[in-house]
Amino acid sequence: MKQFAFIIFSLIYLNYFAQEVDAKAKAILDDLSKVTKTHKTVTADFNIITYNKDKKQTEKPQACKVQVKGSKFRLEIPGNVIVCDGKTIWNHNKDAAEVTIKTFDASNDDQLSPTKIFTIYETGYKYKFDKEEKVGAIMCNVVDLYPTVKPEKKKFHTIKLYIDKIKKQVVLLKQLMKDGSTQVIEIKTFKSNLEIADASFVFDTKNFKPDQIIDERD
Repeated sequence: MKQFAFIIFSLIYLNYFAQEVDAKAKAILDDLSKVTKTHKTVTADFNIITYNKDKKQTEKPQACKVQVKGSKFRLEIPGNVIVCDGKTIWNHNKDAAEVTIKTFDASNDDQLSPTKIFTIYETGYKYKFDKEEKVGAIMCNVVDLYPTVKPEKKKFHTIKLYIDKIKKQVVLLKQLMKDGSTQVIEIKTFKSNLEIADASFVFDTKNFKPDQIIDERD
């Protein structure tokens, strides 16, 4: 009987503790959301680093740059420039000297949208506070995100968000992949509310020949 009572007490305690952990994660994410929503524009430089299942870096970091203004974005990654005005998305493949044009669908996970880097936690995930950890000299809260919408179709099982405790912004994002590898997005510089002309989010194709443009819009 005493053992049964102890088990019940343990379950109650663990359930209470889990709720407290989730509450802490929610408070951290709520603060992040409040700060993020004050940003009319975002300009950031970041690295993408991939590690295999043995935690060995598979290639040198890819230096990238992104500009975001509402639903519009401009993403520069090695070999590609991806531009979106919120309705149309252009992908300029520099190596192939081609531009692919598609209708942009923000709900389509197969279409890359860097705006999700800063708001990925808002929908389709459950969350849990993990720990406090330093990234360089920055003390961060680490919150784990677990996909709840069609998780079986995701290539990852967990996203770890490293959030600056003082500035309330993401400084590091880790995707833990189902094959054991890890993809890291490391924010190097972050500037908000700079003036960015709307023309930055439209790709000019006038210097391309017709056979270099692949228009997949309906």
